[in-house]
Amino acid sequence: MKWIYWLGWMSFGAAFRSIFGLRVIGAEHLITEGPVLVASNHQSYLDPPLLANIYQDEMVYLARKTLFTPFTRWLYSQWNAIPVDQDRPDMGSLRTIIRKLKEGNRVVVFPEGSRTPDGKLGEAAPGIGLIAVKSGAPIQPVRISGAREALPRGSSRIRFSRITVHIGPPIFLTAEERAAKSKDDYDRIAKRIMAAIEVLGA
Repeated sequence: MKWIYWLGWMSFGAAFRSIFGLRVIGAEHLITEGPVLVASNHQSYLDPPLLANIYQDEMVYLARKTLFTPFTRWLYSQWNAIPVDQDRPDMGSLRTIIRKLKEGNRVVVFPEGSRTPDGKLGEAAPGIGLIAVKSGAPIQPVRISGAREALPRGSSRIRFSRITVHIGPPIFLTAEERAAKSKDDYDRIAKRIMAAIEVLGA
């Protein structure tokens, strides 16, 4: 673990446990070796470091392109963040994610694409299905609750709210799913992943 990554990992971990009383349910389902596509609902800016703290090793993230300023670019690169244009997603970002997974990394993806405005789960974009097929990596469904209350969309004020992370059993694509080639196929896989997230903590 790079020292700057470790420093953030330790600092955020201490904050999540002391301030937000972080609970992790289903840790026995964690895939601790090899590539993993971590698919989670998206409630808050707290989500990426929150998910990072579940694992004991480095992860790769997607981050809004506008966050990469001349002053923050180095820091985000040290935290393994991949810049993404949320307004105009391109195949370049998807190829980078797939390559990272094939190299054996854990990659966090939020299938909904953006933070929830009301706490409800949104629809998954078919891109998560394409990534799952092309990378061949197992999928780790995760559901976060409480992070929206702690730091809701549109707010910069931290609130003291209990945060819980539910981890589900890994998803492995069927032979038919692994042969998917169309957007409709990818969309069906995306819906399957989102359904696995939805049942967690219900």
